[in-house]
Amino acid sequence: MTMVGTEDFTGWLRDFEGAALLRRTWGDPDWSVGARLEPALVRSLQRFQVGEDGDGAHLTDKARRAGDPVYAEAVRLFVAEEREHARLLAGLLEAAGAATISGHWTDTAFVRLRRFLGLRTELMVLMLAEVVALGYYRALRDGVRDLLTSEVAARILADELRHVPFHRDRLRLSFRGSSRSSRVAVAALWWLLLAGALTVVVIDHGEALRLAGVSKAAFAREVAGYFRAVVAEVTAR
Repeated sequence: MTMVGTEDFTGWLRDFEGAALLRRTWGDPDWSVGARLEPALVRSLQRFQVGEDGDGAHLTDKARRAGDPVYAEAVRLFVAEEREHARLLAGLLEAAGAATISGHWTDTAFVRLRRFLGLRTELMVLMLAEVVALGYYRALRDGVRDLLTSEVAARILADELRHVPFHRDRLRLSFRGSSRSSRVAVAALWWLLLAGALTVVVIDHGEALRLAGVSKAAFAREVAGYFRAVVAEVTAR
């Protein structure tokens, strides 16, 4: 994993460029092998596919207006990776004989919340989705017996493991100069948002997680563990 300083995103830009080159080298999974998925897992993947399929226009515009062209280009490549995840999930659903869906209320609510206020707020809300994705795709990679599903989940998880520290570095920079009291207040609100997001996810995707061998409680603990480390690093002085 590329490590960067708090103000220089050149390393992250090179990291995204390297990942793009690696994807071109690998090519697609072998969709012809097909996938056998339970209906609950199909529904879950359809909803995650919708969430990955945004155009990222608001985020890229905010990144551009932040005044760092290197960071803005890295964000553009991040958005491209998210859309690649949507394409992979669509391919997996097609291999299982299932269609994508045009939308879901959870994604609509999440997008509206992300767009509220500025770049920092959008990244904080986006981080909720990123840490949830770590737990979700890890569960699919390790717990679903279908080989194509496991491969797709592994590819997406490898990207998400980079996305979390990328956004963490930018958020940490945005908190520079903030008082201790404001950091504590923001951290408390951030945890409340995570609690709400986790409640929705375990209700909406609980059966799919069970099929992957992960209980709702275990999933929540895993995601909270990822998030705890992020909050500690972002809000530390």
